This record gives sequence, structure tokens and C-alpha cells, in this order.
Amino acid sequence: MMIRVRSIVFLYLVIFTPLIYTSCKSKKIITDASKSNAISSGSIKERYASLLNVKEKELNNEKLYRFIDSWIGVPHRSGGMDKRGVDCSGFTFLLEKEVYDKDLPRTARTMADKVKRKYEHDLEEGDLVFFDFDGQKFSHVGVYLHNNKFVHASTSKGVIISDLKDPWYYKYFTRAGSVKP
Repeated sequence: MMIRVRSIVFLYLVIFTPLIYTSCKSKKIITDASKSNAISSGSIKERYASLLNVKEKELNNEKLYRFIDSWIGVPHRSGGMDKRGVDCSGFTFLLEKEVYDKDLPRTARTMADKVKRKYEHDLEEGDLVFFDFDGQKFSHVGVYLHNNKFVHASTSKGVIISDLKDPWYYKYFTRAGSVKP
């Protein structure tokens, strides 16, 4: 009996362990607030166009999507500004600097003062979106992409792409706009 149990355990280790490791390496996961989306092969524009449900030509800034791709999944760390951990304003600060060469203040609240306000239906790729969590004005910030999707550093999931129209985010959504020159 003991030999049979060992044989079964050995078989599981030999057969299933390689499958688990190879499957993890074959896809990059981008988490949406409501579901997981797998992005696998293809160019950066092709992959993100599929995720955002747009045509490739609508993705104006390949540098933006390369930046996002390199940060997806980085965990949240309050005050963090590197790949060991980043908070929402740190991520936005770094993205705006590297992708758009724009200097922003370090906190979401002070960033909100540096945007030219826009209506939700006028948002464009690279605009900032702000949220009031826990009764604190402009306590969270993200960067708008397309079709109500935005990238941000979530406290629970790290850097992810979420949907602005997700009821949980939408009830806290308070301001949006482009960074003033």
C-alpha cells in the first residue's frame, strides 16, 4: 500500500510539475477588476488592442504599452517607486515622466491640481483618472487607455488594468483630465 502511494505521488510530480511550470511561462497575465485576461503572443500593439477592444492603429503610443507591459503585476507598496513595489501616484508619476516626459507632483491629490479637466466621454489615451476612496479627495489615480480601461497600481493586486465602468470603481470616480503643459 505504501509503495502504491509513493508511486502515485511520484507520477504526479513527474507529469504535472513540468506542465505547471511551462504553462506559467507561456502567458503574461493582465488582471481586470472583474476577470483575468491572458495576453500571450503577438506584438505589443496587437496584444493590447485585443485587450482594450480597439484597432491597433488606435493605440497611439507604443512606448506607453511597453511601459505598462513591463510594470504589470508589480505589487503595491505604499511610497514605492520601483519594481519591488509601487503605489498609484508613484506609478503614474513614473509613467508620465518616462512615456510623456512630463513632470508631475508625487501625490494623487496634488496631481489632480495639474490636470485640465475633461468630461468622461472626452478622455484620451494618457489622461489621468482620479478616485475618492475612504472619503479622501483624490486618494487614487490611474492613467486612461481606451474604452473605459485604465492602468493603475491597485492596493490589493498591484499594477493592473481595470474598467472605469466597473461599479466598484465608478462610484468613487471623481475627476479626469489631461496633464497641463
